[in-house]
Amino acid sequence: MTETLLAARDLTVSFQTDAEPVRAVNRISFEVAKGEILAIVGESGSGKTVSSRAMIGLLPGTARIEGSAKLDATELIGLRGAAMRAVRGDRVAMIFQEPSTALDPVRTVGWQISEALLAHRKMTKRQALARAVELLELVGIPDPATRVRSYPHQLSGGQKQRVMIAMAISCDPEVIIADEPTTALDVTVQAQILDLLHDLRDRLGTAIILITHNMGVVADMADRVAVMFCGELVEQGSAEDVFARPRHPYTKHLLASVPYLGRPRPAAMDTPAPTIAAETVLEVKDLEVFFPGRIGSPPVRAIDGVTLDLKRHEILALVGESGSGKTTLGRCAVALLEPTAGEVTVLGRPLASLRPRELRELRKRMGFVFQDPASSLNPRMSVGACVSEPMRVHGEGTAATRRARVLELLEAVELPVEFADRYPHELSGGQRQRVSLARALVMSPELLVADEPTSALDVSVQAKVLEVFVRLQHQMGFACLFITHDLAVVDMLADRIAVMRSGRLVELGTDDQVLRHPREQYTKDLIAAVPLPDPVAQRARRA
Repeated sequence: MTETLLAARDLTVSFQTDAEPVRAVNRISFEVAKGEILAIVGESGSGKTVSSRAMIGLLPGTARIEGSAKLDATELIGLRGAAMRAVRGDRVAMIFQEPSTALDPVRTVGWQISEALLAHRKMTKRQALARAVELLELVGIPDPATRVRSYPHQLSGGQKQRVMIAMAISCDPEVIIADEPTTALDVTVQAQILDLLHDLRDRLGTAIILITHNMGVVADMADRVAVMFCGELVEQGSAEDVFARPRHPYTKHLLASVPYLGRPRPAAMDTPAPTIAAETVLEVKDLEVFFPGRIGSPPVRAIDGVTLDLKRHEILALVGESGSGKTTLGRCAVALLEPTAGEVTVLGRPLASLRPRELRELRKRMGFVFQDPASSLNPRMSVGACVSEPMRVHGEGTAATRRARVLELLEAVELPVEFADRYPHELSGGQRQRVSLARALVMSPELLVADEPTSALDVSVQAKVLEVFVRLQHQMGFACLFITHDLAVVDMLADRIAVMRSGRLVELGTDDQVLRHPREQYTKDLIAAVPLPDPVAQRARRA
């Protein structure tokens, strides 16, 4: 790993605004060698993604880029048109952070993978489609021959992420820029994807720039680590050195915030579980959900006979593989999806028996944090309008009281109050995730369904947001169905854990029962797949 493949020198990125230019990246320099994995870590909004997009011409026209980024002898800064297209997607590929917005909703995933192959390789459409099936199988999509004809909305968040990875590796690029490539993936699929990226590096000598907030993934994957803070590169070194001997105060703070299985809960989160006598807020009984299959095919069973309950003041974590039915169950719980069979009761009211007006009134007492904030926030509305939207819909408060509530919640989720006047596209992925959390809490719900609410947050902000989340939960007393693939977060947060697989509930118990004394082999496999945030220990485990 001595042959430098991609090198950035004094890279600076500024954005023109109506007021004055905003400098997002300030004179950073780094390089990555052939066959090397460089992890870039830092807070949401620190410039990780902007710096990488700048090198391959994926920033808007308001961006001003200075400095140099060379791929071998080719200067990328200033490259335009056909010259850039010859590089992007072929020699350098990017795995985008938010697959729901990166994938074309009116094209099948097979068509979208084939498009890259047809653009850069001499293939027929039939050959490209056959290769697309191979790539979907390679990244762990079940039944790839059928899924190649699916549209993005027919896939789970994790499956869409795997499609993005298949597109990126389709042309065997020299450099892969992986922007949060495992954010939406459960730990078992994450382990498969990390194995796949390792194999690409070992087999083809592919260099990988890994942008992530998951320090377990960094420990597992990275040869070197670069730490960014406020647009500057504050520390670089080998993975072992950065983890064992961090020099910069921010790096020390970042590593101290990393959650991992077995770490004692912070005092703010270590509270007694609800009593048996506590009010049952959500009751799911013999729930079944079927989705229609293709013509001539049997329906798809998404939920298969699930029964569970959730009490006031309780956090029940719902974990399992991508596509196991977690989000479908969450949507049924707040009447966003009608079940095929079974019963869902919220606050003593069976949802199936409610009239539209009654359901509307009950919805005031429920909140939902969507998995993908980029597609759930209205791009034409300001952040303040997005957060206060539930209050306006239900006719709650005046304009002044709604504004005050918005500012209160922005502070609660660690965002500056001036963000109320910004638009979603002006925020980073992690910042949009926090806006979604604020919106879900604006009506002080009694039942909150949180679908991956911290998946896009870096670890330091995640720790703060989780503390705020638990504090608000204690104050407001809402019951929470917490859908996540991060078992370390579950260990910090949950009173009970429900493990799902292929639409079925395979294990249910307290935090200690499920994570320390699991009964099912599937649960044991989930726990074993969690990467350790220690490069030496993780590499020994991988070996």
